[in-house]
Amino acid sequence: MKPLTFRLLAEPGERLDLSALVPDRLAGQPVSDIAALPVGTTRTGVKVGDLFRITGKDASSLVFDGGSRRFDQVGAGMTSGSIRVVGDVGFRAGRAMGGGTLVIEGSAGEELGSGLSGGRIEVTGNAGDRLGAPLAGELQGVSGGTIVVRGKAGHRAGEKMRRGLIAVLKGCGDHLGLGMIAGTIVVTGRVGAMPGYLMKRGSLLLDRRPDVLSPTFVDGGNADIAFSGLFDRFLIAEKILDKPLLGTAPTRICGDNAVFGKGEIMFRRRR
Repeated sequence: MKPLTFRLLAEPGERLDLSALVPDRLAGQPVSDIAALPVGTTRTGVKVGDLFRITGKDASSLVFDGGSRRFDQVGAGMTSGSIRVVGDVGFRAGRAMGGGTLVIEGSAGEELGSGLSGGRIEVTGNAGDRLGAPLAGELQGVSGGTIVVRGKAGHRAGEKMRRGLIAVLKGCGDHLGLGMIAGTIVVTGRVGAMPGYLMKRGSLLLDRRPDVLSPTFVDGGNADIAFSGLFDRFLIAEKILDKPLLGTAPTRICGDNAVFGKGEIMFRRRR
């Protein structure tokens, strides 16, 4: 059975809320009902059928053939199945996902993966600010699952993260892991100022020493532990990286002591 495919007919004239187009909610619905679902965010009453040509029948596997920075909340709330977007998406893609797979063959806007608790999000391009961060008033960010961004990420990636894995492969902005509670963040490439600021626990694993660290972190020496080798093998097995990140006995910096934190920043030891 072919995937249920939404072929974009033209660039939308307004921002769209695509949170209704997830496998969980489309299962068993006829195409005519899907085409009648409202996705607009203004009084014009834009429906799915106004913007997309719908083909295929397998609602457990969705494809958006054509993307737009006006596609907001793609994959929000999905718990199973898969979504593939050929193109860019707007903000809050994968918001509150609990399972399934979201692949974006392009770039994503702000708050990608906010509230993620399970499943996997993979972006081939860049991600905006506050990757995996909580919304205003929420107490924690990512609490499970995996996010892989193969390009760059903006500021405050992994803010208040509690559990799970975030990987960014071409660097990120300032305040990586701000207020982090637990979990693991991997970054290759340049990291902006003050990574780990106010972190309580968790691990930031980098391929180089950060340029600007908070003075409330202290040198922990070289960590001659089995973890680095095991984690390097895990990243390669999961096809997140193609070569070891930390190597043996990486340098370890501990903090943030401003909040009596027990987190760590580790990066490859200089020879």
